Amino acid sequence: MRQHRAALLVAVTALTPALLFTTPAFAAGATAATVAGTTATASAATDTPVDDMSEEDLRVAIARILADVDSGKRVVREANAALDGTVDDMRTFLKTGYRLAQAEDDRVAIVRILADKNSGKGVVREANKALDIGTPEALRAFLETGFRLARAEDDRVAIARILANPKISAALRAAAEKAIDGTPEELRYFLEVGQYEVGR
Repeated sequence: MRQHRAALLVAVTALTPALLFTTPAFAAGATAATVAGTTATASAATDTPVDDMSEEDLRVAIARILADVDSGKRVVREANAALDGTVDDMRTFLKTGYRLAQAEDDRVAIVRILADKNSGKGVVREANKALDIGTPEALRAFLETGFRLARAEDDRVAIARILANPKISAALRAAAEKAIDGTPEELRYFLEVGQYEVGR
């Protein structure tokens, strides 16, 4: 499993420039933390079960998936293939294909996070855990909530290291002490912007 992941990591690292334009940028900024939690069933778009949906309803449900800016390369490819196919193809996509295609896109997004040299120990640990579990639900859970929480853990460690420096200014110490008890977003803001505003 780890050997396969290492090969995938090398491939994704080499393809990152191309992937930036073809898959959601989960690893950039807070995007991973705010990725939309779409569901794999057409009931998200309508109350009608997939088997009872008309051809038009099926097309609308798939079109909504395509319109989602967070739909990755595999989801887009499979959705378009379903639209070009039969009614049964569209039903199969909405029942199972979407979930599996999204899992593949999520796997690529997580490997990209692992390839980011700025990913901390907590992020690496939780990303590997999600890949080891490997279910579509585990991959999605990491991208929707796990990444944000793991990065917050890493950010707290980074701020604690700043506080451990006896030579920092009083203003920076006060800002760091305030930030370390904050939300994941406040932790990230301090590390990216706040510490430089108050000076060292």
